[in-house]
Amino acid sequence: MAFFVCLPLLSSAQKNPTPSASTDQSGAVSPPETQVPALSPRPAPAPTPKNADGRIHLDVVVTDKSGKPISGLALNDFKLLDNNQLNPILSFQAIDENVQKVGPPVEVILLIDTVNIGFQQVSFVRQQVQNFLLQNGGHLAQPVSVFMLTNDGVEAQPRPSSDGNALAAGVNQLETHLRTISRSAGAWGAIERMDFSIRMMMGIADNEARKPGRKLLIWASSGWPMLDSPRIITSSKSEQHDFDAIVRLSTRLREARISVYSISQGTANVDSFLYQEFLKGVKTSERASPPNLALKVLAVQSGGRVVGPDNDMTAQIGNCVRDASSFYTLSFDPPRADRANEYHDLKVQIDKPGLTARTNTGYYNQP
Repeated sequence: MAFFVCLPLLSSAQKNPTPSASTDQSGAVSPPETQVPALSPRPAPAPTPKNADGRIHLDVVVTDKSGKPISGLALNDFKLLDNNQLNPILSFQAIDENVQKVGPPVEVILLIDTVNIGFQQVSFVRQQVQNFLLQNGGHLAQPVSVFMLTNDGVEAQPRPSSDGNALAAGVNQLETHLRTISRSAGAWGAIERMDFSIRMMMGIADNEARKPGRKLLIWASSGWPMLDSPRIITSSKSEQHDFDAIVRLSTRLREARISVYSISQGTANVDSFLYQEFLKGVKTSERASPPNLALKVLAVQSGGRVVGPDNDMTAQIGNCVRDASSFYTLSFDPPRADRANEYHDLKVQIDKPGLTARTNTGYYNQP
């Protein structure tokens, strides 16, 4: 199975790196007290609604206390709150792929991240992905694409496939690509990896927005550095760039109908949960910071999940893919915005005990 490079590479910040900072014996970054370059060099234009009707469209997964997706709910079981105000649901559709096929099937994208994890971890992830693909004799319930993030960008096979055997054989050929990344060490290397990873996710969202249907982007990595050290100082220009990136990426993931999932190997520790401090939506550029663009933050905000870390990533993938079996799509009219990029908090509530709805946690409204 041939792979091809489909996304661009270096930003201006990467072409002109600043000298790296040192690391301590534990490997922690000790950056200098200096201003860092903006993570997104080009400010994004204000996004416009993808749909001609101007509505916001959401994919909603409803689960019970065990995390099992629940089917069979009706419109009157749902309430939509926009900035804590009840907003009428204008369209509603229940999708249960175990019973009927409505519209295009959900596509599962398995991304092997060779940039943000070590060589041995990449080899482990590759084997775990193969194990998932070969389950059930290689018969996949949803079409699957295998992507790989490398120093050259994002590589992928030409089209999704339900043939797990063929996909696994292609993954096996990736051995020569493992750990091709070669980037700076220290603080500036961490900044470089974050910038690179975010731009690659944006490229994926731009590509997938051209395709109909819902997608699950399962990113096999705990993510890029969060850059939450108090020693890292950002300028107002950098904050504006970060805010533009947050707005554009949040909007594009929703328009492309992508839910992001973070899966990872290892044992949970305090650092595994740092992302939870940054889940609240960013309303202004003054509140924007690099951790707001962390992989796990994007996963939760896009309606996906953080799964793991543990040493059974095959099960983690299966846990994520389960969200494709039953879900709901709905739409609503956003209220009039007073300014560009006006943040709105979103909540979907279910009028049945013990059930929880998961979808995009917010959106940026436009005048």
